[in-house]
Amino acid sequence: MLKKILSIPKAGWQWLTRMKTALVLMVLLVLGALPGALLPQRSLNKDNVAKYIAANGKTAEIFDKLQLFDVFSSTWFAAIYVLLFISLIGCILPRTVDHYKALRTAPPRAPKVLSRMPNYVVGEVDTPVEEIKGKLKKEFKGWQVNEVTPEDDRAGKWSLSAEKGYLREAANLVFHMSLVGVLIAVVAGRLLYYEGQVIVVAGTDQSQFCNSAVSNFDSFRHGALFDGTGLTPYCVNIKDFNAHYLDSGQAVSFESNIDYADSKTAMLPTDQWHQGKLRVNHPLRIQGDRVYLQGHGYAPTFTITWPNGEKRTDTVQFRPDDLTYFLSSGAVRWDPPAGMYPSLYERRQHQISIQGLFAPTAEFTGKGGALLTSRYPAMKDPAVAIDIYRGDTGLDSGRNQNIFSLDPEALHSGSMQKLDRVNLKKGETVTLDDGTTITFDGAQEFVNLQVSRDPTVLWVLFFAVLMLVSLVTSLMVKRRRFWVRLSENAAGGTSIEIAGLSRTDSAGWGSEFHRRAERILGLEEEDLDEDFDSDGMNWNESFDDGLDEAISRARGDMD
Repeated sequence: MLKKILSIPKAGWQWLTRMKTALVLMVLLVLGALPGALLPQRSLNKDNVAKYIAANGKTAEIFDKLQLFDVFSSTWFAAIYVLLFISLIGCILPRTVDHYKALRTAPPRAPKVLSRMPNYVVGEVDTPVEEIKGKLKKEFKGWQVNEVTPEDDRAGKWSLSAEKGYLREAANLVFHMSLVGVLIAVVAGRLLYYEGQVIVVAGTDQSQFCNSAVSNFDSFRHGALFDGTGLTPYCVNIKDFNAHYLDSGQAVSFESNIDYADSKTAMLPTDQWHQGKLRVNHPLRIQGDRVYLQGHGYAPTFTITWPNGEKRTDTVQFRPDDLTYFLSSGAVRWDPPAGMYPSLYERRQHQISIQGLFAPTAEFTGKGGALLTSRYPAMKDPAVAIDIYRGDTGLDSGRNQNIFSLDPEALHSGSMQKLDRVNLKKGETVTLDDGTTITFDGAQEFVNLQVSRDPTVLWVLFFAVLMLVSLVTSLMVKRRRFWVRLSENAAGGTSIEIAGLSRTDSAGWGSEFHRRAERILGLEEEDLDEDFDSDGMNWNESFDDGLDEAISRARGDMD
């Protein structure tokens, strides 16, 4: 009973370290990654996941319990790739040891009957045996060679075994080790990486971003081993944003002219910074970080004037809801100036906020032209449609708020009261009941920058290239083996038997065997072919002839 219990882990290990098991696990890994490509993932966009769950009800709840919205951090996905690591390592390491031993082991002795080999030829030459031996050493230079004396030879004659093509197996092992290297590098990268997004309004006092603190990002993700203190210090200044569109509104190109400085030049005046351009799929590479131009949108500018004459101008980014014509939504919040109200409570009750839509090229539709939409993505005739609220916006409540919308709980509870709904074009103003005015001053374009750092990306590239090179090598190199047996004939010359065997794909092997046999026997190619035909020395051809004859006889009997 104890032996059976102890044999279970051993049997499980043997099953896990089979190459078939590794292939099955690789297929499972690919299949497991499909939900991550087809379903929204929390790590990328929590809002999309929430919308998907709200729209699909019970089905989405089941998906959520199965961790299909967190595929790449799920326990089952981690279990698959951990088992795959163990399986591949368990497959490869023993094979590596065996291959190393094979490299140090001489090729096996020649079979007793060489004529049974797929490629075989025999001949007589006038050259003495010793001279032929020297010729063979030159012929098989660079091969793994084993000379066998008559006492040890199976046929009682001097023989030579030569083998080549060990590089095929070595390349095969390198391929699998590179695969393990890619997987390890990817996992290490996910533990050490960081990635952040930040919105920068081009050409304004908000156009500069410095990669100096995690708090400078609008959103930030990182690996388990990143502690937040290892950011690469540099600054980027977005001078402008240029977009080109077709008449249909389809985007042709996006680019931004930028200035940037690393930690050594950041203290210099900005006119001495490095100049560059950001384009889609052409990131700025600086000190191992990559800065991508990931997206763009519009940031409307509003000026609010309170009854006491104080003004404040804010440029706030709106979220593009329509990525074709860039109809965007957003919100702006203002605190009244200090001293306008006798208490902090009164001041909170008089906070002003707006929420609504922005169109870069406005078109008003519906009854009385009350509905705002956009008819072109470029900013030709900007306008906004906004709802204006007064009341406690909840900015100091301690709850997280969406930058693009007002707090829905505050709206539903009545702590914010709606004052007006207006459509404003550039330069137009709305006046509230207490004399406060809000002016729409136009808009600026913003860019969404993504800063990424993965210290293992070069290792992934190295192992991927090594995989490709080793795979091609394993397909091109052929494992083959030669046996040559010598004996002295009655005339003082040498009787030579030559046999060959391809250990892998035999394509092209026959021609190589013939060429080497020709050089060993010292024959011209035509003479060698004649000897093959007259003596019936090619076992493959004899077998094929016999098979054809047997088939013909069988057909005759059937007739």
